[in-house]
Formats: sequence, C-alpha cells, structure tokens
Amino acid sequence: MTTQVIVLNGGSSSGKSGIVRCLQEVLPDPWLAFGVDSFVDALPAKMQGAEGGISFAADGGVSVGAEFRALDAAWTEGIAAMARAGARIIVDDVFLGGPHSQQRWQKALDGLDVLWVGVRCDSAVAAGRETARGDRVRGMAASQAHLVHEGVSYDLEVDTTHTESLVCARTIAAHI
Repeated sequence: MTTQVIVLNGGSSSGKSGIVRCLQEVLPDPWLAFGVDSFVDALPAKMQGAEGGISFAADGGVSVGAEFRALDAAWTEGIAAMARAGARIIVDDVFLGGPHSQQRWQKALDGLDVLWVGVRCDSAVAAGRETARGDRVRGMAASQAHLVHEGVSYDLEVDTTHTESLVCARTIAAHI
C-alpha cells in the first residue's frame, strides 16, 4: 500500500509547519496540508476563551471544551474522508492528549496507510522560536515540547533542534 496520510505531531514552535511546506516541495505527487493552527483560526472568534471553546492560559497551557471537541472531531473525519477520496494529506497536529489524541486520529484514519512522524525540538530552542514568532502565548512551546510525545508511537522521528526543515522533510519523504 502507498502512504496516503502523513501525521506530524510536535509541540508548538517545533518546526512542523516548515517541514510540511518542504514536504510539499520534495514529494513527487501533490499533497494537501492541514494544520491544527488553521483549524483553530477557522473557529468563530466567540469560541476563543469561551468555556466550550479553546482557551490559552498565561503560562502557555491550552484547554478545550465540548464545542471545540465536537468541531475537532468533524474536522478530523473530514480530513479522513478526503484521504479516502484519493487526496494525499499531511496533517500538522499537537497531541495535547498524548496517546488519546493519537487514538482519535487512528480511529478516523482506520484502513488508510498512515506514516506517523514525531517532530521533536529542544524546549529551550522551541521557546526561542516562540518568542521570535510573537504570535504564541509564552510558555506554550516549553510546556508542550515533551508532553505531546508521551505515550505516542511513531514510525519515524525527526529533531529540528539542529536540523533544517528541508533535511527533515527529505528524511520523511524517504519513508514514503
């Protein structure tokens, strides 16, 4: 079977988005990319900071409510449906729930050929990137750097601490 979906999991500012852009350049076929950041951006503004939506704590913690979870489930199933319809998909996600987040994707992607990729980055390096970006709550990168990988199984791991996105993308592409 040919890989239909690549799921990248890593903390905030770990370099996932850069890898995704490079993957789209180095893979021979067209691949659609969907990231959790785009999903969050697509939410109505009234869900930001709301009880049922998504909230970002001053220390970088993230909490989500029932309405967020329902829309996230629909988003996940929609991505799986596109893959089943023949699109090749790259998912850029942050498994805040560790193995439970992976299980949610495994259920949605059941029957598809998926490459699970862990994107690691030293927490201090990710925190520096977070500060440079200026669009994240400070502390998010450091708090997620290890948390998102706990209990998660991968086919492949890359580390962006000292490795450029293009090199990581080529490593991943070699497994397709």
